[in-house]
Formats: sequence, C-alpha cells, structure tokens
Amino acid sequence: MSRVHSLLSVTALVLVLTSLMSAGPAIAQPTALDTERIDDFVSSYLDRHGLPGAEIAVVRDGDLVHERGFGETSEGRQVTPTTKMRIASVSKSITAFAVMQLVDHGKVELDQPVRRYLPEFEMADARAAEITVRQLLSHTSGHATPTIIPPADTLEEGVARQREWALTADPGTRYRYSNGNFWTAARLVEVVSGTDFDDYLQANVFEPLRMDDTVSTTTSNERVAGLADGHVLAYGRGWKWSEMEAMVAGAGGMVTTAHDMAQWLAMQQRGGVGPDGRRLLSEDLVRESHTVQPGAGSARAGLGWVGSAAGVEPARLGHGGTDVTVSAQQHLVPSSGYGVMVILNSSTIVTGHPWSISDGIIEITEGHEPGTNAPVATLVDLGLGVLTILTVGMGVIGLRRAPAWAKRRAAWPLWRYVLRLLPQLIAPAVVVLLFGVATTLQDNSAVPADVLGLHPAAMILLLAGAAVGIALIVARLMGRRTSRPASLPNEEASAR
Repeated sequence: MSRVHSLLSVTALVLVLTSLMSAGPAIAQPTALDTERIDDFVSSYLDRHGLPGAEIAVVRDGDLVHERGFGETSEGRQVTPTTKMRIASVSKSITAFAVMQLVDHGKVELDQPVRRYLPEFEMADARAAEITVRQLLSHTSGHATPTIIPPADTLEEGVARQREWALTADPGTRYRYSNGNFWTAARLVEVVSGTDFDDYLQANVFEPLRMDDTVSTTTSNERVAGLADGHVLAYGRGWKWSEMEAMVAGAGGMVTTAHDMAQWLAMQQRGGVGPDGRRLLSEDLVRESHTVQPGAGSARAGLGWVGSAAGVEPARLGHGGTDVTVSAQQHLVPSSGYGVMVILNSSTIVTGHPWSISDGIIEITEGHEPGTNAPVATLVDLGLGVLTILTVGMGVIGLRRAPAWAKRRAAWPLWRYVLRLLPQLIAPAVVVLLFGVATTLQDNSAVPADVLGLHPAAMILLLAGAAVGIALIVARLMGRRTSRPASLPNEEASAR
C-alpha cells in the first residue's frame, strides 16, 4: 500500500511540474467584441448628424465578427450590410490590388515605366515617360487632375484625356493625389491582361472573394440593379440627389456592400488568401502595398493604401472615398487585428463622417470610449441658413426703401449712380460663373444641379444673395426713372 501511495505521489508531482513548465507566461485571450456598444454608437452618430443611412462591417484576424445596417434608403427600405452603395475612392485599393496581381504573375514590374506596358499613355510633359507603375499606385507620379475635365465613357478615353495635361512635380519626388493615376492603372490592367477591367476584377478578385454584390462601373451614372440612391446633406438632414456624371473606372467606380468589403479586408489580413484557401496575391506584395512608398512623405501613401498620420493611435492604414452623394472608409489596425468598413449613402464636404464613424468603432475595439463629435456640418449649414434669411430680410427692406434711396441720389450723374449699384452685381456674377460658365468649360458634363449639390446651404445663400442683388438693382433703376422728372427742369434751367 505504501508503494502505491509513493507511486501516486510521484505521479502527482510529475504532473504538477510538467504543467508548470509547459504553461509559461499566461496568454491573454482576445476580448469579446461589444457589438451592442458599436451599434449604439453608430445609431447615435447618425441621429446626431442627420445621416440617412449607413452600413458597417468589422473583421478580426481574417474573420467577419460583426456587420449591421442603419437607417433607410430614399425608397424607404431598411439599410442592411448587403445594400449596394458606391464606395468612391476606396475603389483605388482594389485597382492597385489588380495591378499587384499582374506583378505577382511576372507580367508587370513596379519600377518599370508605365509606357512599357501602356504605350498609349502620353501627357503634354516629357517627364511623363519616366513615370513608373509604383508611382502611379502611390500618387507620386507628379500627376495632378484638373478641376474641370471633359467627359469620357471608357478607360481608353480617360487615358487619352491626359495628353493635354502637364505634371506638377518630377516623378517620384512628391505626393499628388490624382484620379488620373488610377484611370491609367486600370487601363494598364486591361491592356496587359487582354481583358476588360470590369471582367478582370470579377474573375480575379470579386468571385474568388465571394463578393457577390460587387461590380466595377465605368461612369458614375451607370445603372446597377439594387443600387441605393445617394444624398447630399443640408441643414441637418439628407436630401436625395443625383451623382455628378463622371468617368470613375479604376479611381472610384466600385459598387459594393459592407458584407462584401468585409471579405476584402479579411483577405488583406490573411496576407492575400481568399476564404477558400486560394492565394490571390503573395504575402510579400500585400505587405508592400501596405508600406509607405518612396516620395510619399507625410501623406504616408502605400500602393492603393494610406497610413495614418503621425500621432493617430492606434496606427492604422486604409483609404477613404467621397463623392457628391456617397462616402466610405476602410481601415486595418495591425496592432489589434481589427478591420472596419463604413459606407454611407450621403456625403458633405464639411465633415468626414465615414472616418469619424470608423474611428469610433476602432476606439471601442481598443476598449476606449468613442468621442462624441459635435454636428459641425449641421451647425455650419444652420449658420448659413441664418445668413440666408438675413440676406432675404435685408433685401426686402432694401426693396421697400428703393424709391427713397433713388430719390436721394436723383441728382447724381448716371455713371456715378450705376457705379454705386455695382456691388450688388458681385453675387450674381459669381452665380453666373459657377452655374453658367463653369458647367460649359472644356465640354464637361456638369450641370447646374451638380454645382448646387457640392454644398447646398452655401449655394442657396449665394443664390439668395444674387436674387436680392438683381432685385435691388432693378428697383433702384426704376426708382431713379420715377424721381428724375422733377429734377429735370432745374437742371435744364441751369444749363440755359
């Protein structure tokens, strides 16, 4: 019996020592994601800022951990994680990925001139011959897209438009954000692969990633079944609006969903491996696309990706997108393994709502309290609204006083009288330039409604000022006409 006790004691001791040696330092287990807290944050954010709808997705270490839709579409349907929306310039990271696949297959080299693969790429600048593929994807080509561009219906036409453009810097020396870089990159994919850009993406990116609701479009007004309407934000609410017509292929043409983009982000976290284990891009090239490129400077641009600014914690990389009626943001946080996708069916030039929502979700994943941003865009618009009311009110007062105003200046010579009216022409002149002249320059496709949609509250104030200015000019000219006869005899007598 004593031998049995001894054997049991020795066995117990060995088990204890083995467990102690094998345990090592305690490994912290991942904390569960507080999805309810995320949903409350996003819902509250939309309410506070007057956003009509949003869809989000959160991934961690290559797996989808949360997705949700908020608000409604303009048709009154609930937004879900599978509601189709445009993601604007977030599309650039997908275009860059397609180019990197060609690099992976040995068909393209990053540091070779673009013209080696795309002889049709020409600019009104001899330095364009030096632009490399890497510089296209990192916005360090020296390329800068003009404000007003003639319309194009194909990538070939979009690249041809650049023949009249000049560079603003030597290739590889400075960061200059340009849609033209990614029109060219997408066209390069077409020429090298021998496949239409849209078809290439379907076969080599969207289908392998099971992004079933994602398509690439060539122009902003291309019809896509189930695509949610976009909105402009004004006075604290969203207003259904049409997107400005433009050629968006490669630079901003993707229509997708938060659910599909979760598959995209998860693949990035898996180092280029799709959900079925198929490798879509080498791990080294995924890492290279996330790496700050030479010449990018403080912009911290990778290849279709952008690193966070200095001081932003936790450090992240991503890409945002903003059009007139839609906006989006993708983020990857290497330190925590989280990734976030935010898509909104609205946009404003005043505030980057997708970035703020994504940042708040990241704060929650870090165990912190997300900030409560003031509704700056709404406050700005309300301020502009007050100015609009004051402008109209002052205009009404001015119209009522126009006869007396004219009578006091009845003796003025006509040139002086007209000169005094000139300040009232400032707002009308600006309106004519923006809504009339700018929409016709270089045969561009913009219409007056597109100008109004850029910032409705500001444009309504400008239009109100123009209307008041014209009304005052007319009223004061009529007032001079009625007040002149009484003074004419005296003037004629003085003349004699």
